[in-house]
Amino acid sequence: MLHGRRHLQLVDSERDAMRVACQFNAQLMDFVRPHVKAGITTEAIDRMVHEYTLDHGHTPACLNYQGFPKSCCTSVNEVICHGIPDKYELKEGDIVNVDLTSIVDGWHGDQSETFLIGEVTPEARQVTQCAFDCLYLAIDAIYPECRVSEIGRVIVEEAKKYNFGVVEEFVGHGLGRRFHQDPSIPHVPTRAAHSVRLLPGVCFTIEPMINIGGAATQLDPSDGWTVRTRDRSLSAQFEHTILMTENGPEILSMTKDGPQKGHKF
Repeated sequence: MLHGRRHLQLVDSERDAMRVACQFNAQLMDFVRPHVKAGITTEAIDRMVHEYTLDHGHTPACLNYQGFPKSCCTSVNEVICHGIPDKYELKEGDIVNVDLTSIVDGWHGDQSETFLIGEVTPEARQVTQCAFDCLYLAIDAIYPECRVSEIGRVIVEEAKKYNFGVVEEFVGHGLGRRFHQDPSIPHVPTRAAHSVRLLPGVCFTIEPMINIGGAATQLDPSDGWTVRTRDRSLSAQFEHTILMTENGPEILSMTKDGPQKGHKF
């Protein structure tokens, strides 16, 4: 259990290092933002991410992570997560999640956003809105030493209003010098999550993946990474890195140009 594992609780200098890493990652998202539109390939987005990160002296965390071949994830339409950038050209009506993680002086910043490409269907807009709202409802629900299960509880409550599915197999995670560490942050309430508390100094991601249809997933056996909805319905996701402070959650990965709390798509 996380409670008592003091090495996961960051001291002031480590918190500041995480702030710097996440601020760069948010800056990277804002750099990419105007280019995520119809006509660009996901491979071109990846190339921009790669070059911008290296030009600033940092490292794309995704590249070669457990064999992942690209510097970011681009998950289009029915792809839930871990989409591999390729020659696919975004077109009007698509939705695409761009997931960025940077290593800055040994510390990780992590976040993702779903982008609407031109005019999309009402269903695409609605699932994107739901995923965005779920993220901020979860952030608002947590406080120092609260149970991790509070996150899943509010996400499921919101998704149920639309009869949307909440992905269970892929979760948020602790973040710091390592890309993935304790605590695990499921987006549905579980017994294990109920037994873990978020102590001040702990850094983690919240990244709900919301499907228009069922919650079931399917891994593409041809690449071992791409995860789709089993029923091929649309899926949307938003992610922030959060630091739990003594006064409550602090969003470390807030962008300047991206959607803020309360945004309507």
